[in-house]
Amino acid sequence: MFVYSCKRGRCAEDLYKGIQSSDSGVRCDSLKQLASVSTDVTFAQEFISRDGHTLLVKIVEEANESVPLPPSVFMELMDHGIVSWENLSSVFIKKIASFVNAKVGDASIQQVSLDILESMVLSSHSLFLQVKHEITLERLITHLQVTNQQIQTKAMALLMALLQTAGDADRQVRLQSNIIHSSGSVGDEMAHYLYVLQSVTLNHLEPRMRTPLDCYSPEQRDILHGLRQAAFETESDNSLSTERRRSLCAKEFKKLGFSNNSNPGQDLVRTPPGLLALDTMFYFASRYPDAYSRFVLENSSREDKHECPFARSSIQLTLILCDILRIGEPPSETGSNYHPIFFSQDRLMDELFCVCIQLLNKTWKEMRATQEDFDKVMQVVREQITRTLSTKPTSLELFKNKVNALNYSEILKLRQTERLHQEETLAPPVLELKERLKPELLELIRQQRLNRLCQGTLFRKISSRRRQDKLWYCRLSPNHKVLHYGDVEEDTDNPPIETLQEKIPVADIKALLTGKDCPHMKENKGKQTKVLDLAFSITYDVEEYSLNFIASSRTDFCLWTDGLSVLLGRDMSSESMRSELEILLSMEIKLRLLDLENVPIPDSAPPVPKPPSNYNFCYDFSQAEQ
Repeated sequence: MFVYSCKRGRCAEDLYKGIQSSDSGVRCDSLKQLASVSTDVTFAQEFISRDGHTLLVKIVEEANESVPLPPSVFMELMDHGIVSWENLSSVFIKKIASFVNAKVGDASIQQVSLDILESMVLSSHSLFLQVKHEITLERLITHLQVTNQQIQTKAMALLMALLQTAGDADRQVRLQSNIIHSSGSVGDEMAHYLYVLQSVTLNHLEPRMRTPLDCYSPEQRDILHGLRQAAFETESDNSLSTERRRSLCAKEFKKLGFSNNSNPGQDLVRTPPGLLALDTMFYFASRYPDAYSRFVLENSSREDKHECPFARSSIQLTLILCDILRIGEPPSETGSNYHPIFFSQDRLMDELFCVCIQLLNKTWKEMRATQEDFDKVMQVVREQITRTLSTKPTSLELFKNKVNALNYSEILKLRQTERLHQEETLAPPVLELKERLKPELLELIRQQRLNRLCQGTLFRKISSRRRQDKLWYCRLSPNHKVLHYGDVEEDTDNPPIETLQEKIPVADIKALLTGKDCPHMKENKGKQTKVLDLAFSITYDVEEYSLNFIASSRTDFCLWTDGLSVLLGRDMSSESMRSELEILLSMEIKLRLLDLENVPIPDSAPPVPKPPSNYNFCYDFSQAEQ
């Protein structure tokens, strides 16, 4: 190690003298050799101990762009962290900045110079102020528009350092097609910087998102009343009495979708989204007045339960957009998920809201929603927005076209496809487990069906003379051997089995018929089409007699036909059984695999190890306990 250090020391001494040589050839060769060995930390310590870095600073200060090596050599030496960046002179900083500001220059020098300036900005606030003074935002954006991806990446790195250190982006940085829309893919480092820029800029909305509405603020009150007045053309408020004006305002705020009619500001007290929701509503009303009026008036004309409340929807939609765009979250050190659409809009949040609030109204109508379906509609809208943004649209118009094409029926199709695909991609061991669980769960459903038959059900008799006749009750005996049935009164609920006089032994039942095969459906052909799907019959003895049923609902039909099939020793076949079996299988598998979450399951079982050569071993538990 000592010999190695001595060699590095001699090398550092020789190069220190060489770069000071009056012979330009020697000086140039020394700089080239210095560039190749400066990555070695031992050499760097020896060279810096001789004030070699100070000599390099002097060379850079006096250099022009025909001397490409000193900046790169200097950067290699500084990366070792032996010397503080704060020791650099303002002359050196101006010189490095001049390389960056040059309209025409060597790309390698500009790249290294951008790298040096970034390190300065991140090292201390005083250097940040000097670099900010020397480098203009416009010049950096010019570097972002070149075709050289390395220059683009280094310029973006410096821009991010300046923005994050300043803590404020004074203007939206509009990046041109060279970065976002280029045919080549964006590199990982550039993608990270784009993500950081997006996060830093969007987070300027956080103060508004965290600030509740002040009901005593005249300015905020005026904005609320501005929303009301923009939607409804009413007579001048000054000509109305106080009571009449108050009543009219409350009525119109209710039509706007505020839950607190007398004091609508209370709806915006919750944070998030706070004042940001008011900002987005006001932007929509002022930027697109026709669309705003159409939204409000269209819903005002619907029934109360079918109207889509504008204010409530806007507040929830703003909250959804804040969550999707991660407003208020500091940028991750490894994040790279940026939205190209962000770099094509000065006011992305507001413009996205304007598109999505109209989408919400469209989806509301497609789902034929009522007030009780509000949360369900918002979930669908969230999915529409998320799915569309995941396709990386590069413009607002493209986003608008895609998200409107993704209607409610398309969402349902996608969900169904994904569910089927998920089942198809289950690992073979999971599919095997699923098959093993089926018999146990089918038995559970069989027992439930038999228990339901034991409880019994009330049926109505349908005759050819009158549409409805008497009520009758049918139930299975607790030992599952006899069906008891008989007429009952209108107000009878769950009659005792002893009161049902008629009996059919299960052993005498020959067949179960459904639909048009039932005798009572054949007798009244053409008259009972409405109840055809609810009809079923059992034949008994020598198929000369039948007991005919018409269930009150599809659920009762499935329960009874399944239960009777079990009594006859047949497989259950109703859609209700298939649905319940799938739900039970899904729940059981999830519970069984709970401990294996995020653990990959192999397609085949691991091999069983070979048995030991002998079994001459034991373990003494008594000694272990001591």
